Amino acid sequence: MRSVDYLNELIPFPSVSSTSNVEVSRWVEQRLRELGFQTEWLEYTDAAGLTKVCVLGRRGPDTGRGLAYFCHTDVVPVDSWSFPDSGPWQPRQTADRVYGRGSCDMKGSLACMLAAAESATAQPVKAPMYIVATADEEIGLIGARYIAANSTTYRDIVQRQCRAIIGEPTLLKVVHAHKGGRAMKITSHGVAAHSSTGKGVNANVAMIPFLSDVRELSLKIEGDAEWQDDRFEPPTINMNIGINDHTGALNITPAQSVCTVYFRTMPSIDAPALVDRIQSVAEQHGLEFGMMFQGESLFTDPRSAYVAELLDQTNTDTSQTVAYGTDGSCFTELEDIVVLGPGDIRQAHTDDEWISLQQLQQGTELYARLIQRWCLSPS
Repeated sequence: MRSVDYLNELIPFPSVSSTSNVEVSRWVEQRLRELGFQTEWLEYTDAAGLTKVCVLGRRGPDTGRGLAYFCHTDVVPVDSWSFPDSGPWQPRQTADRVYGRGSCDMKGSLACMLAAAESATAQPVKAPMYIVATADEEIGLIGARYIAANSTTYRDIVQRQCRAIIGEPTLLKVVHAHKGGRAMKITSHGVAAHSSTGKGVNANVAMIPFLSDVRELSLKIEGDAEWQDDRFEPPTINMNIGINDHTGALNITPAQSVCTVYFRTMPSIDAPALVDRIQSVAEQHGLEFGMMFQGESLFTDPRSAYVAELLDQTNTDTSQTVAYGTDGSCFTELEDIVVLGPGDIRQAHTDDEWISLQQLQQGTELYARLIQRWCLSPS
C-alpha cells in the first residue's frame, strides 16, 4: 500500500514543534516535485530562533476551482511511549495498524494524499490540485498564519475559491464546523525576598481577587444560553484557568504570578466581548494583561452543495461538528472548507499513537476519488 510506504518514511522525522521542521519539509517538497507539482517554500524563524518551513505544491492548469488539501508536518512531544515493539520514531506495522508518533496526527493523512496524487500522475489535470503542509500547527497555528499572510500559492487558492479539505483525523466523516479559541496571560508582579524577612511582596496574593472574579464570570457564562451553541458537544466555551508563580523554593516570596485563561469559541459566540470583560477585570486589579493566542471557529453551512457532495462521496448521512481546532481557523477566506481525514482523533497525541491500515486504504481511495472528480474530470 503506497500510503503505508509514504508513512513509513514520514514517521522517522522527529518533527516535534519545538525543533526545526526543515528536514521533513525537504522530504515533502521532493515528493511533490516527483509527482509533478510546482512548489513554494515559505521559511520563517520562530521565537526560539529555529527555522520553520511551510511547503505548498500545485499541479494543474490555471483554470477551474480544483481541490486544496491542507496538513501539518509538526507533531507533539513524546514524554512517554508505551508501545513495546518499537519506539515513537520507528514505524511498526502490525496486522491492522501502523504505530509511531504522527501516524494519526497527521502524517498518515498526508501519506494518503500523496498516494492519491501519485495514482493520478498518468492522467491530464484539468483543474488544479494543491497540497499544503504547514509548520507549528500544534503550538498555535503559526505556520498557517504565516501562509495566510505571505503565500502567493494560498492567494491563488483563495482567488479561485478551491474546494478545501483540512486532513485532520475524523475517521473520514465530514466535519463542517469546529471551535476556535482565545488564550490570555494575566501577570501579577511582586517583590522577591527571603520569606523570613517579611520584606517581599507576594504576587500570588495580588492575583487572588482576579482569580475569584474570573471564576465567578466562568460559572455565570457556563449557565448562560447566550454563551452556548447547541450545535457543538459540549455546547459551552469550557473556560480553563491555570496558575503558576514559577518560584523555585518554599522560602522565597513569589515575585511573579501568572494566570492563563483559555476558552473555546463557536460561530455564535462574541469572543472579543468576552476577552474585553476578562481584560477589564485584570486591569481593575492592577494586573498586566496580554493575548497569547486567538483562533477563529470554522463553519461551512451543512446544507451547502459542497457538504452534500462530500456526504455522497463518503457515503454518510450527516456532517458533524467537533470541539477541537485546526489550521482551518486561519483559512476562513475559503467558502467551501471542511475537516476530513483518516484516523481517529482519540489516537492523536497518545503514547502508543497508531492509525489503522483500513483508514489508510480508505483515506487514499477517498482522496483519489475527489481528485478524479474535481481535478481530472471536473464538471
